[in-house]
Amino acid sequence: MTETPVVTLRRGRLWRRFRRRPMPMTGLVLVAGFLLLALLGPLLTGDPTTQDYLATLAPPSGAHPMGTDDLGRDAFARIAHGAQVSLQAGVLSTLLAMVIGVPIGLVAGFYRRWLDPIVMRLVDVTLAFPFLVFAVGLAAIIGPSLKGVVLALGFSQLPAIIRITRGEVLAIREMDYVAAAIADGAGDGHLIFRYVLPNCASPLIVQATVAIPAAIIGESTLSFLGLGVQPPTPSWGVMLTTAQQYLSDAPWLAIWPGLMIALATLGFNLLGDGLRDVLDPRSGP
Repeated sequence: MTETPVVTLRRGRLWRRFRRRPMPMTGLVLVAGFLLLALLGPLLTGDPTTQDYLATLAPPSGAHPMGTDDLGRDAFARIAHGAQVSLQAGVLSTLLAMVIGVPIGLVAGFYRRWLDPIVMRLVDVTLAFPFLVFAVGLAAIIGPSLKGVVLALGFSQLPAIIRITRGEVLAIREMDYVAAAIADGAGDGHLIFRYVLPNCASPLIVQATVAIPAAIIGESTLSFLGLGVQPPTPSWGVMLTTAQQYLSDAPWLAIWPGLMIALATLGFNLLGDGLRDVLDPRSGP
């Protein structure tokens, strides 16, 4: 089924508005680089767990572009495989929060009456805890593993997703075209899937690009505290845990994972800001 000229024209206009903004384009480049590192880096590097005791704490060189750690493991290989862990934690936890949170927020906002107060009071209680504090508590209960990190971060992001979805639904329900559809005899299912949910897509997409870097930082924090990915699996947080013992002798062990976390987070945040401006119909051309 071919796309209509209107859809193609709208996408072309959105892309032109996006590429005119230097900061979002910088974010897009950083995110693309992060994705390439996560997807292709492990294929181009060796085994990140291979140890060479003759090259422990070696500085960056031709053989080891980012140096080695205290066990002689190649830092570049561990950075590349750690990017894969961060990508999985960020994307999967955000996807989990979206899959659970969007329907709850949608139902709470659409069927207000008795359901909305119950859902929002529960959300308010969970929002009383900072994101990372809530994630640390859940990770301690679930247990240290990548699966535990995804679950802890996903459930920690649920309150924000529910609140945003519910707010958008409440605003859309008051629009004239929804009132006209109701007067025309449209049922709840038609209203939700034809009018409400499609118009919630833009803010939810923007929220996802903000939630992913928060989850990347969350995964690194949990791994740094020993509640996330466990050695010898490479993770940027695990690498920082090791690096703190060798800050004076081998500072590159902390520089590279810290730089990767900063660039990945910056890229997604800049991309999210750009998408918010482009998808907002009130913004300029």
